[in-house]
Amino acid sequence: MSYYFKPTTLVGAIALAMSFSTTTSATEKTSTQPAVNAVLEPLVVTATLSEEKIDEIPARISVIDQKVLQQSPITSLPELLKREAAANIVQLGGYGQQSSIFLRGTNSTQTLVLQDGVRLNAASTGAASLPFLDTSDIKQIEILKGPASVLYGTDAIGGVVQLITQTPEKTGAFVTGQYGENNTYKAIVGADLFEDGFYAQVRGQNLATDGTPVKNNLNAEDAGFHQKGFSTKVGVKKENYALSLDYSQNQGMGEYDLSNKIVSQDFKNEIINLKAQVNLNEQLELNARLSQFKDDLDQNQTPDFIHSKTKEAEIHTKWQFTPAQNIILGVAHQKTEGDILSYGSGYQDSVHSTGYFVQHQYDQNGIHSQVGVRIEDNQKYGTNTVAQAAVRYQLLPLTSIYTNIGSAFRAPNLNELYSAWGGNPNLNPEKSMSYEIGLDQKLNYGLSTGISLYRTKVKDLIDSTAQTSYQFENIDKALFKGAEAYIKWQLNEFYSNLSYNYVKAQNTTLNTDLSRRPRQKASLTVGWDNAQYGLSTTLIAVSSSDNSAYDNAIIPGHFSVDMNGYYNINDMIKLFANIQNVGDSQYRTAYGSGSYYINGGRLASVGVTLKY
Repeated sequence: MSYYFKPTTLVGAIALAMSFSTTTSATEKTSTQPAVNAVLEPLVVTATLSEEKIDEIPARISVIDQKVLQQSPITSLPELLKREAAANIVQLGGYGQQSSIFLRGTNSTQTLVLQDGVRLNAASTGAASLPFLDTSDIKQIEILKGPASVLYGTDAIGGVVQLITQTPEKTGAFVTGQYGENNTYKAIVGADLFEDGFYAQVRGQNLATDGTPVKNNLNAEDAGFHQKGFSTKVGVKKENYALSLDYSQNQGMGEYDLSNKIVSQDFKNEIINLKAQVNLNEQLELNARLSQFKDDLDQNQTPDFIHSKTKEAEIHTKWQFTPAQNIILGVAHQKTEGDILSYGSGYQDSVHSTGYFVQHQYDQNGIHSQVGVRIEDNQKYGTNTVAQAAVRYQLLPLTSIYTNIGSAFRAPNLNELYSAWGGNPNLNPEKSMSYEIGLDQKLNYGLSTGISLYRTKVKDLIDSTAQTSYQFENIDKALFKGAEAYIKWQLNEFYSNLSYNYVKAQNTTLNTDLSRRPRQKASLTVGWDNAQYGLSTTLIAVSSSDNSAYDNAIIPGHFSVDMNGYYNINDMIKLFANIQNVGDSQYRTAYGSGSYYINGGRLASVGVTLKY
């Protein structure tokens, strides 16, 4: 099968009609006032459990906003996250294939993925199933880089990726259709109802693709993917209280490579999230959440399956005891359950864990600080205590510096504890200590820039090697050292965003580089956007990475370009087009079963949204 560019009528139509564009992983852009070129910074919730201005948070946070998400509904979550310079996404093929996220060099099990506070990391593997998560109802994606165990407990060593869903603000309805190469299509229908603080929302989506080859074998087969799902939300938001109930379900079938043979599996994930907020008085706010996340995989050629369930209950209060200071005090209980059968062996077990946390925040005289501590009591591995202190100081009206020091931990997942293939119930949690310092500078004519230096040391790394007879053990230590930098420019309708990340991820026990962590990655987005039309282009460059944990070769670096354009005919009709990986760049992503996995290649598509 040939992997070279083949001109199509679709691609030609896109090039003639829409010009070029892209999506960006860290574009924090809104409309500007031409007279002063002021950019309204987005509000984020991940760092403090409540809305805060992103430029006041003493940490690095990137935001993928709703405008970016709407540029191409067909784009999968792993593809969106690839545009974050601090994250390396390793995908074993194209659409629907297994994906891993290495945020600032840390592993997938060390990055917590949330949706409106609901933990999406599977109880079995400890990592989130990124390709099976739908983004049709997402308002923005927040990427908090650095330790976050004080507020979120286990898994937040490298950071947190949180999907924030939409809440209706007016009554309306829409339908979106998008079609592209490889017989790939997605349809979304939605309706919103809003009246005097009461709201209801419903979404339905259906996506399918014939897929692309997942390996570089000459006779490699295409791996198809199909999903469908819906979500609904009802709630009320008043001045002194709010209550909401969210339900979403996404299910489908994905084909993948197993020992150079295409097999298939069925998947289903389900989220139930009940949230309440009460303002007891002007100083005291009470929040509560009950949630459940189910994540099921069933193999079609074998009886193997992975059924994972996480139940959570959380209550926290925010006390604004002075105009400049508040305290967040909370308790969170979690139960993870796993029912797994793999290669004829399996287990069925659960783990209970309760965390108690407190965080103090100060905001006055150009100082924004956070100091917190958490005590986590787990029935399997005992008690862990983590702490964090961070402060941002406004040196000058346009200049601020910040520093962030914190510890974090990762509890062993159920596979590591109980799997028949190496499970060890005596494992200790992984523990980390992180240090970070950064500078942000706003300039004239809509320019802003910043730089960060960070260092994270992890001990008691959990691994299985030939030296341990492939049983999971706490055997390694790791060190992640790196730097981030960005330059943004917004001038009326024009905008650009250049971000760069360097990370050196090493196993300090063996003094070797950790696999699948490229040392350098850069992302550049340039675009033009107004109320009627928009054009943008994103360029992503990734350096080579070590692959010695899987074979003796080096995974070469790669370069790709994404393009996007849209045109609002009127308030009711929007046309858009995308070309993902314009040059049809084919590059290796990982190694397995004697050959290399490759990316999914180019995907050109066109679409339309009708709104009422």
